[in-house]
Amino acid sequence: MTARRPVIGVTVSRRSGWRIFPLIALNVWLAGGRALRWQAGRAADIESVDGLIIGGGDDISPDLYGGRLVKSARLDPDRDALERGLVLAAFAHDKPVLGICRGSQMLNIALGGTLHQDAYETYAASDHIRTVLPRKTVRITAGTRLAQLAGTQPMKVNALHTQAVNRLGDGLRIAARDSAGMIQAVERVKEPFALGVQWHPEHLFYAHRQMGIFRALIAAAAARRDHAAQLPGVDAVAR
Repeated sequence: MTARRPVIGVTVSRRSGWRIFPLIALNVWLAGGRALRWQAGRAADIESVDGLIIGGGDDISPDLYGGRLVKSARLDPDRDALERGLVLAAFAHDKPVLGICRGSQMLNIALGGTLHQDAYETYAASDHIRTVLPRKTVRITAGTRLAQLAGTQPMKVNALHTQAVNRLGDGLRIAARDSAGMIQAVERVKEPFALGVQWHPEHLFYAHRQMGIFRALIAAAAARRDHAAQLPGVDAVAR
């Protein structure tokens, strides 16, 4: 009998989820999983899934981390509350998390970190390229799990964000930066598996290195479903 596909809860914006969710769901399916759409105002139960993806979207309110509000910020407090609660519930239930763009920032905040509210004001030398095409270069930190999954050669990614991780949350380490030093990926150093990337790998499903990110999540979710350690399963995908 074929094992069932791990089920992944995916949070999206009420405003743009109709176009974002199908693309993330495609990546999850190609990696061996099955996605459920979650958004503010709908039921979302972490116990009903094997893993969690926090998708991209609007800026996160500085109320969550004591930051300052910038005029250009577009906020969704209901989504903030939903996603922060889901990340904490995922860790409480030992379930893996992938954060995409905003999701990477929410992963950091839920673990007690902070953000640069205007990342390009702080990192003026960073390439401010807003596109779904892979035109921004990031450098992956050697010795990290992301390096195992994607290698340490410079990686071309897309970029749509205005915020970025500042002070790291508890149990996280930096997994990638851009050429100006802005943090582009963070990862958890112990169980359960958690990875946050500042870019949008769901738009780059044709790239083997990007699909490795989704395969890692599905491997971790399958291990959690089977009550096994997650990190060895992720490491096996990376080989």
